[in-house]
Amino acid sequence: MTKASGMNHAPKGKPEPVVKDGEFVIAAIGLDHGHIYGMANGCVEAGATLKWVYDKDPEKMRSFKETYPDVKLAESKEQIYSDEEVNMVLSAAVASERSTIGNEAMRAGKDYFADKTAFTTLDQLDESKRVVQETGRRFFVYFGERLHVESAIYAGQLIDEGVIGKVIQVTGFGPHRLGKAGRPDWFFEKDKYGGILCDIGSHQIEQFLHYTGNTEAEVVHSKVANYANPDKPELEDFGDATLVGGNGATFYFKVDWFTPDGLSTWGDGRTFITGTKGTIELRKYVDVAKEESGNHLYLVTEEGEQHIDCNGKVGYPFFGEMILDCINGTEKAMTQDHIFKAQELSLLAEEQAIRLEPTV
Repeated sequence: MTKASGMNHAPKGKPEPVVKDGEFVIAAIGLDHGHIYGMANGCVEAGATLKWVYDKDPEKMRSFKETYPDVKLAESKEQIYSDEEVNMVLSAAVASERSTIGNEAMRAGKDYFADKTAFTTLDQLDESKRVVQETGRRFFVYFGERLHVESAIYAGQLIDEGVIGKVIQVTGFGPHRLGKAGRPDWFFEKDKYGGILCDIGSHQIEQFLHYTGNTEAEVVHSKVANYANPDKPELEDFGDATLVGGNGATFYFKVDWFTPDGLSTWGDGRTFITGTKGTIELRKYVDVAKEESGNHLYLVTEEGEQHIDCNGKVGYPFFGEMILDCINGTEKAMTQDHIFKAQELSLLAEEQAIRLEPTV
C-alpha cells in the first residue's frame, strides 16, 4: 500500500496473536474503501482467522484474495451471515451502507467492525444502538488515525500515566490528499459519504474524547466549504469545528483535502495536546522536510524536551483487545458509549455546520 494515498493506507504491525488459529473467525463484506486492508491486517495480526470475503464487484474480491490468499470468495452476504463459525464481520462498504451491514451482521449473531464513518445520519446511529441492545452484539469502528498510529497510542499511555497532568486542550489537523481521479463516484455524493466532518472529522473527535477522558461534549461551532472543486459540488474539501468537553477541556480541529503533491505521504496529520504539566505534539505520518517516516512524538515537561520515535514502540493493541472483548464480554478496547458518542458528535458537527460560500 502506497504512502501517497490515504484511501489505501493499510499499516502492518508485528503479529501479536491473542487467540489460536480458528478460535476467532472474521469475514469481510464491502470493499469500497481501502481501509478494509488495514482493518483486516490488524485483526489477522492479533490472531483472527480470515475466512470469507464478499463484494458486489468480483474484481475487488479477486484483489482482496491476492493479498489474503487463504480467504474464500462468498457468493452473497447471506452465505457469510449463515456461517456459524464467523464471529465478526468487517466492512468498508460505501459509508451510507455500513450501518445496514452491521445491523444485518449483529442480527445474524456476529460482532461488527466498520470503517469510519459508520453512520451518515443520526437515524442510522439510533437504529444501530437499538440493534446492539436487542442482540447483545458489539459494534466497533475503525478510527485508524489513533488506533493504527503508534505515536497516537503512546500519547494516550503518557496521558494515562499523568506525564503531562490533566489534559485541558487538544488541537487536531487532519489534511488528506484528494487524488480526485482515483476516487469512486460515491465519494463525491453527500448522502453517501456523509460530509467531511462526519467522515474524516470523526477521527479527530474520537481522539479528543479519548485524550481528555470525556464521555460528553458539545459542538460549539463548525464550518464546511468547497473551496476548489466546483466540478464536484457535493464535495466538502474543508471543514473545522470547536468542541467543549463535559469536563471543560476544549478542542479545535481542521480537516481538508488539500495535501500538496510534493508531500511524501498522504497527509501531514498532527495533534497538539496541552496538559497542566506539559505538552505533546504528534507528527503522525511525516516530519516535514526532516524525516519521511512518521510516528514522531514531541514531549515537553518541567524536566525538559524529548523527541520520541514511536515506530515499533507500542504496536497496535486495539485489535487484540477488541477480539478479547468479543470473547470475554469486556470493554477494554473501546466502550460502545465512546464509539457512539464520537459518531454522534461527528454527525452533529456536520448537521450544524455553517456552509461557507467562498469567493477566494
